[in-house]
Amino acid sequence: MALTSSQQEHPFSHLIDTLQTEKNKARKYFNPQKLGDPKYERLPFSIRVLLEAAIRKCDGFYVKQEDVQNILDWEKQQNEAEIPFSPARVLLQDFTGIPAMVDLAAMRDAVAKNGLDPNLINPKCPTDLIVDHSLQIDFSKCAIQNAPNPGGGDGHGAASRSAPGRPSPRSSQCGGSRGGCSKGSCSDAPSSSSKAPIVQIENTPLLCPFHLQPVSEQETALKNQEMELIRNKERLQFFKWCSKAFKNVSVVPPDIGSVHQVNLEYLSQVVQETESFVFPDSVVGTDSHTTMINGLGILGWGVGGIESEAVMLGQPVSLTLPQVVGCKLVGSISALATSIDIVLGITKHLRQAGIGGKFVEFFGPGVSQLSAADRTTIANMCPEYNATVSFFPVDNTTLKHFKQTNFTEQKLEVMESYLKAVKLFRSSDDQAEDPHYSEVIEVNLSSITPCVSGPKRPQDRVPVTCMKEDFVGCLNEKVGFKGFHIPREKQGILVPFQHEGTEYTLSHGSVVIAAVISCTNNCNPSVMLTAGLLAKKAVDAGLTVKPYIRTSLAPGSGMVTHYLNASRVLPYLSQLGFEVIGYGCATCVGNTAPLPESVVDAIKQGDLVACGVLSGSRHFEGRLCDCVRANYLASPPLVVAYAIAGTVGIDFEKEPLGLNAEGKEVFLKDVWPSKEEVQDVEEHTVVASIFRELRSRIQKGSPFWNNMDVPDSVLFPWDPKSTYIRCPPFFSKLSKEVSAPGSIDNAHALLFLGDKVTTDHISPAGSIARVSAAAKYLQSKRLTPREFNSYGARRGNDAVMTRGTFASIKLQNRLIGKTGPKTVHVPSGQTLDVFEAAERYQRDGVPLIILAGKLYGSGSSRDWAAKGPYLLGVRAVIAESFEKMHKNHLVGMGIAPLQFLPGQNADSLELCGKERFSISIPEELTPQQELTVLTSTGKSFSVVALFENEMDVAFYRHGGLLKYVARSMLQ
Repeated sequence: MALTSSQQEHPFSHLIDTLQTEKNKARKYFNPQKLGDPKYERLPFSIRVLLEAAIRKCDGFYVKQEDVQNILDWEKQQNEAEIPFSPARVLLQDFTGIPAMVDLAAMRDAVAKNGLDPNLINPKCPTDLIVDHSLQIDFSKCAIQNAPNPGGGDGHGAASRSAPGRPSPRSSQCGGSRGGCSKGSCSDAPSSSSKAPIVQIENTPLLCPFHLQPVSEQETALKNQEMELIRNKERLQFFKWCSKAFKNVSVVPPDIGSVHQVNLEYLSQVVQETESFVFPDSVVGTDSHTTMINGLGILGWGVGGIESEAVMLGQPVSLTLPQVVGCKLVGSISALATSIDIVLGITKHLRQAGIGGKFVEFFGPGVSQLSAADRTTIANMCPEYNATVSFFPVDNTTLKHFKQTNFTEQKLEVMESYLKAVKLFRSSDDQAEDPHYSEVIEVNLSSITPCVSGPKRPQDRVPVTCMKEDFVGCLNEKVGFKGFHIPREKQGILVPFQHEGTEYTLSHGSVVIAAVISCTNNCNPSVMLTAGLLAKKAVDAGLTVKPYIRTSLAPGSGMVTHYLNASRVLPYLSQLGFEVIGYGCATCVGNTAPLPESVVDAIKQGDLVACGVLSGSRHFEGRLCDCVRANYLASPPLVVAYAIAGTVGIDFEKEPLGLNAEGKEVFLKDVWPSKEEVQDVEEHTVVASIFRELRSRIQKGSPFWNNMDVPDSVLFPWDPKSTYIRCPPFFSKLSKEVSAPGSIDNAHALLFLGDKVTTDHISPAGSIARVSAAAKYLQSKRLTPREFNSYGARRGNDAVMTRGTFASIKLQNRLIGKTGPKTVHVPSGQTLDVFEAAERYQRDGVPLIILAGKLYGSGSSRDWAAKGPYLLGVRAVIAESFEKMHKNHLVGMGIAPLQFLPGQNADSLELCGKERFSISIPEELTPQQELTVLTSTGKSFSVVALFENEMDVAFYRHGGLLKYVARSMLQ
């Protein structure tokens, strides 16, 4: 970014300054302080980052001088002015990254068909894609699995499908010194790049599902990783092609780490440098955990695949200049409270404060008590209280963290000098540095006690001391956000069942899934070490976990395994069933292996409210497993504790976890490690070598990835036989000219939905049901159910994803009056799969709308939750309110988000959903304009078109953001 002749004309070139450091060369930077305006030092730190980006990127087109002035006048312009923001980089994970990259590949085709050079289509913003969401749990220590699902495609995985689950004549070759299995590709599984020694514990066999013979602990992760590679070879080949064909694209291959871990440990720079210019690091990402990075003083938040594509192609993010809530932390943290407790405590305070769409910035004396890992854990949860970011400005704690990682002394010197020069570095103890905030919320850390969250929503916190009483209350309550409405006479039912030759019993509250997963916690050594030390004490005390409980440990990266192994607690976690199953998202995205059939049968027989306990941030009903109705978020040590107890219906203060070999009661307080124990282990294990090991793994890649052949071409050679990668139809009728969208006439309601419809309901990410429309399509391609893989893995195939839209078994459609992925085709009166009904409507040329209640589109960011309805023929969604990011996705696909007027909804307007709807849309459409809806029954009502700015209107007129960007290339 050297100052060229064109940059001499930069409207803010007079702000360019020189950064002088003792040991480093001089660097250039834009210094907002040279504006000479005292308002700068009153700005929240996060707003200062927005201001610097606007100054640096000011070009008079995307970013104008008035945008800079509006940000500087934040105190007056907050929540009013629309501003652009150009982040330093884009972060993609493979589930949401593959549709983005497929769209870019399709855009190259469209540009080439119009006679232009397809090389014009390249990300202008550096883009990192981390392959981490493909991992599924085929191998687990606690139970014999069904034969692994190799996924679609020919050839690969054929050997793995022979004689599943039966002893083989070669079964004696399982195990051995390494635990290797010679079956098929077992012995050829990719070698783990982590060579840390494993401390073995006797009598903890893992059974190979091919031979029913023992396999070593290390082989579990290797086998799950091998199946991941076999299933997803087509997708991986496409990703590697992208890394070669597109400029500014870097791909981190599978089995390295989860997206948020790699972002925190490897990609984060705090201060970026390009051509001797330095500026703040910032990021937008397609993973909901992108916000974790704010804990390190790096501004970043989650966007959809549609928005990320626009940023990749040089478009800034458009946002309303946010209000910034100052969260003042005071008091001292309880000895038993973990980061998760602090997270959930702060989440409750901020959710009650109603801060949707706002920035949160932390300050006050309590901040200094939080490590960098604590801060990233807290920052991770901000989507759950609907904030855009939860920002911790860089301070001495942050610098101390980076001294233990990959940062060189030179990098640290530049970082500290630059941040202090532009006043982006703060001292938590200096109240004079406190900026002005829109409002201040005070949280007393000493009031936070250990809690879990559930049983259906992350915001429903339950103190551990009240857990037993609260669960009984949930059984009694009517079906709703917490209740299950179990008759009192059936609440004490016990259902016996056989598992591996032993009889057990299940009851309401029995734990059947216990997962320490890759979300939220693994960046925080203290939390994970607490779980490990608790496991060690529990094993030493003679406690066990019942073998039918589906236990798993999916670390976010090799760093976690490294320090758990180095601290000698990993074998004890393994003995309790918490074995490393691989690296990536598994349980949290619905990739849990099936429960043992005997457990499922017992749950169904007693109509039991069985429980899952996981250390993540997502647990919507039915997400983990269809038959597990109650799911609780908990810290990793509490996940282990509830697994040992076998039930959530326990009072830890009064009831024991279990009995030791002598029959003595062992309580939680007997095995819970002290803070001093945890800190002592952390100091001796979490060292710079851990981070160097991750960097080495990323740079080396894996043999499978390195040896993979991909075509060397500018255009992607689409394979018509592929069931994973398909050219989407978004650009099939692309023209240079824009035609007005026009009014929506005589539309039918495809669905009539209630409140809190999540993106999981709209576009599931988990397994593909055998009776679904997507399954019928895959079977027509000669795939067996074992080869279906998941919706998330097939997001590169629009034919699967369109059929998977509204395919959730938990969808509650008022047109049919029961849960399930069905709807009524109104003209015929038939009940059909949603896809089949939409297909009929499209064949007859009938436009579609969706009626919904409050918070339509809440949950994970998911672009197919907008792309799917678009391809089904949905032209508008009329709801009481929308989750903001999903609303943006609808606009980005050319679907109109329309909101009932305050105090009105489908019920108050007496809509039944079977009317025909006509919506008048004027040619001169404006943001927030009221539109009139007329029904076939003669009713008329008004709705507000939720276009936030003129850019939203432009996207809608073009038929979506993708067509807008493509046309800008053609013009």
